[in-house]
Amino acid sequence: MGIRTPFVAAVTVVLATGPLAGAAHARADLNCSDFAFQEDAQAEFNRNPLDPNRLDEDQGPDDGIACEVLPRRGSTGVTAATPLPTRGVQGGVGGSAGPADFEQALGMGLALGALALTAAHVALRRRDAAGSRRN
Repeated sequence: MGIRTPFVAAVTVVLATGPLAGAAHARADLNCSDFAFQEDAQAEFNRNPLDPNRLDEDQGPDDGIACEVLPRRGSTGVTAATPLPTRGVQGGVGGSAGPADFEQALGMGLALGALALTAAHVALRRRDAAGSRRN
């Protein structure tokens, strides 16, 4: 048995929690073709000026203007606001995009608790195995 059981337990915990956390919050890479208007691409570019999506990769120099080839919105008059649905979440409004802080803490607590229980189980089995060899 030796070190195999704690190793398998540790690998199981890492495989169960590690990769899934990143996939839950993954966001697709955006290209200029993902936007209908230049202003939308510029708003995304302004959120992160480091430009991880390479929205400022036109043929000219990097000038801080995203997706210059896209059409611009025309200047229109005052647009009436669309009314919000009255049925809340069922109407398509509401909900959150990610887990709350307490949910992340709860997940980490559960993972650490599982690791502690596994370590205690291994220690108990070793103690029992050592005791049976003495008798």
